[in-house]
Amino acid sequence: MRAEPSPARVVAGADVLAADLVVGGDARAALDHVREHSWMTLVASDHLLDDAAAIIRELADDDDLARDWLKRIETARESVDHPAEDQPALASAYRGGAMHLLTLDESLLSASAGAAIRRRVETSVRHPGAFASLFDAESLYRTVVGGGYPGPDRDPRG
Repeated sequence: MRAEPSPARVVAGADVLAADLVVGGDARAALDHVREHSWMTLVASDHLLDDAAAIIRELADDDDLARDWLKRIETARESVDHPAEDQPALASAYRGGAMHLLTLDESLLSASAGAAIRRRVETSVRHPGAFASLFDAESLYRTVVGGGYPGPDRDPRG
């Protein structure tokens, strides 16, 4: 089953999820926008989270950190299913109706990849820095929810 596409639904690739935890920077800034608004949804499959946990284990050399992160993120995301052979971030975006896919993968950020993806699914692939700098919560709120934007309603690290 496929969710209806929405600009309030976001997928972060395994690289961005890991960078958010281990590095910070653009990945954290982008995902903070999602976390601080209850009307935004982080979409991720179990396959995607497993890939991110493996990257965290490798980068931080810490199994406990990866396990604790996985427990926390599992409750913070909306789960989607897809075949195991699918690319986890792309499949999560497609199945989860996410109109934004954040990645550090240069092969997905190319113009030709973006055009190919857009032919199949209503998803914009962006570097987390681009998403963070272009994110306009007020305008998106009016489109998705309607009415006046009340501001962030959650602690992004809470």
